[in-house]
Amino acid sequence: MQLKFHGAVGTTTGSTHVLEAGGRRIVLECGLFQGERKPAFERNRNLPADVRSADACILSHAHIDHSGNLPSLVKSGFKGPIIATPATGDLCEIMLADSAHLQVQDVEHVNRKRIRQGKNLFEPLYTPDDVPPTLRAFRPLPYGTPLEVTPEVTLTFHDAGHILGSAFVQLDVREDGAPRRIFFTGDVGRKEMPILKDPHVLHDVDVLITESTYGNRLHPSRADVKARLAELCRRVTERRSRLVIPAFSVGRTQQIIYFLNELASEGLIGDLPIFVDSPLSTKATGVHERHPECFDEETLAMLRSGNDPFRFPTLTFTADVEESKKLNRMPGPVVIISASGMCEGGRILHHLKHTVGDERNVILIVGYQAEHTLGRRLVEGVSPIKIFGEHYELRAEVEILNALSAHADRRELTDYFTAMGPEVDVAFVVHGEPEAAETLADSLDQLGAREVILPEVATPYELR
Repeated sequence: MQLKFHGAVGTTTGSTHVLEAGGRRIVLECGLFQGERKPAFERNRNLPADVRSADACILSHAHIDHSGNLPSLVKSGFKGPIIATPATGDLCEIMLADSAHLQVQDVEHVNRKRIRQGKNLFEPLYTPDDVPPTLRAFRPLPYGTPLEVTPEVTLTFHDAGHILGSAFVQLDVREDGAPRRIFFTGDVGRKEMPILKDPHVLHDVDVLITESTYGNRLHPSRADVKARLAELCRRVTERRSRLVIPAFSVGRTQQIIYFLNELASEGLIGDLPIFVDSPLSTKATGVHERHPECFDEETLAMLRSGNDPFRFPTLTFTADVEESKKLNRMPGPVVIISASGMCEGGRILHHLKHTVGDERNVILIVGYQAEHTLGRRLVEGVSPIKIFGEHYELRAEVEILNALSAHADRRELTDYFTAMGPEVDVAFVVHGEPEAAETLADSLDQLGAREVILPEVATPYELR
């Protein structure tokens, strides 16, 4: 039995791992590598042979850094099933279509410049035509339902509490008569966060593969979220300015809507107009409404009382490009929530272009910003910043609200693994920048893991 790690090693993008058991291969996710354009371009287009030839793919959740290269996988000749929870499948239907649109749009933009330079033109990584064959490969598997993926491997999903449909991956492997339990976390969610159930605690784990995104940091308490949001809304109301929130379409946008709904219901933000300007966010919110089986008791109680957590009078979902453009001509005060969450594409770039130069405006960062992204440069206060090839001085205030993160922090990860029973044979720490991964690795070692490994790309690790 062997594990190999092709992505999310020393970084938080491109999650792709391969398990080989009994002569068969299972690929754990096939995410897009995001970051510097040239290395991302090369890595996303060159899937390793053992990924392309896998017998099945298991997907923990729909975020693009975990699912976004599935169309390339299918294009490359992969014939197996892509196994995911029903909600993850529904989210991937809209997210992969959106990703394909962005792939085409991005290459068109790059090619216009290459034509002027007399260079060869690029092809998109994949196009909208590649998405339907990918979706046809999806096989829905509800939480808690064992499935024999190969004669040697049985899969069971458990609720990870990260985003809608997110799953912990339990793999019970029978090889050479010795059963082993492998636990792949995907991304670990947080307890007592709005909308979703708490992460399920798995036990009797032999081999752990864990993310480490916030392995060296702590989040503020959830109690801070409403107070901070209310204060920022009051600030832009007094200034008659704008609050722009780059947010992931799945998970983060719905969390923000949930808290703003509470503030509006409590009369704490007046009639402040709030817009969700992202077709993907609008569709993703609709998917949330179709999957109440993923909701926690608090959210279900809201629904039973007739209060839709995703709808309230001052909230508007924009319908088209013209409505989106009008937002940038609208006088403040106004709140605009738009994608992408790391400011690497989508309508948020247009809103930032019209926001960054005015010191009265506020940009609120509510999620993790990977290295080499525009979101990371905003967090670091880099000025000028480049948007659509033009430079803009950063004069707007940049605020950070990590309490909304859907990733468990250092303490939450440690608490989870303590409850799980950390005396695993071996733990592999992935999906984190080096310092975060090293800190979590030290924690696992102190908790009693017999061996802790920070894997190297494409290096095979034998599991005995």
